Amino acid sequence: MTRIAVIGASGYTGVELLRLLLLHPDVEITSCVARRNAGENVEALFPSLLDQCSCVCDELDVEVLAQNADLVFTALPHQSAMEVIPSLLDKGLKVVDLSADYRLKEATTYAAWYQEHTSPELLAETPYGLPELYRKNIAQARLVANPGCYPTSVALALAPLLQEGWIDPTNLIIDSKSGTSGAGRDAKVGSLFCEVNEGFKAYGVASHRHTPEIEQTLSDLAGESVMINFTPHLLPVNRGILSTCYATLLKPATTKELIERYQTFYADEFFVRIHAAGSLPNVAYVRGSNFCDLGLVSDPRTGRVIVVSAIDNLVKGAAGQAVQNMNILLGLPEKTGLTVLPLFP
Repeated sequence: MTRIAVIGASGYTGVELLRLLLLHPDVEITSCVARRNAGENVEALFPSLLDQCSCVCDELDVEVLAQNADLVFTALPHQSAMEVIPSLLDKGLKVVDLSADYRLKEATTYAAWYQEHTSPELLAETPYGLPELYRKNIAQARLVANPGCYPTSVALALAPLLQEGWIDPTNLIIDSKSGTSGAGRDAKVGSLFCEVNEGFKAYGVASHRHTPEIEQTLSDLAGESVMINFTPHLLPVNRGILSTCYATLLKPATTKELIERYQTFYADEFFVRIHAAGSLPNVAYVRGSNFCDLGLVSDPRTGRVIVVSAIDNLVKGAAGQAVQNMNILLGLPEKTGLTVLPLFP
């Protein structure tokens, strides 16, 4: 059994990690860290885990973690993660980081969108943890940067077309919608029930911090610099991300031909499901699962292709993908502990 610690166990991503890890046959949770809830039982914080998780939340103590764990998940806000990760690595622990702190390869880019980076020497060695695209880079790492939720949905949606040069990388438009759990568990006016219910709004227009992460991955896939228009929206639902991606085709292609391209590209990827022609993804069909559902339509009138991607932002967009990365680091079958089917309705 591999011993696992979760830092940031009291948030939505933290409890989702605990839920998935409790279902995993090859690991045991030995430490839950949550500074604001130190001394509280996890079951009291999350009654959904009643009689399933006996952990008591601890203060962060790297020395104790080094004795009790082999691998650590850091489910912390940006900046907070990079304050602790170097010391975890110094103790020989493997880390899967769910913050934004190690996703961007250039410290200057990180500084422009977040703040000054305090451990830029780790950026070059840290693989971007999107297994379907970067699996080979992950296996031997000591630190993996778990991707953001929006970037995961977009990269998987456009990878098959960008890698083969089927679309123009210079005029991509990304329109994404997220459930309110993406805003975290802290009380915020903008995510209160009365603010969100029966509403639908754009936010972070032309300024969302996931923009450089999306552009970094798409540029790598295209082999050239990519700049996008990215607009996120807030949906009045708990979970889910739906990304609609618009791209100009560089050669005519029917919907059938494009679907066949996707089916070939993702033929060996258990967690990517391709919809048949005439069917498109819905966040309701991936809820609680690690699946990414993709569907697409070719529009001959405009010469564009529209790719629709649906994920659960807390699973494939966060905790599920983190466990997928953990499995790779531990040399386990990648889908171990992650085969739960979506909840419906």
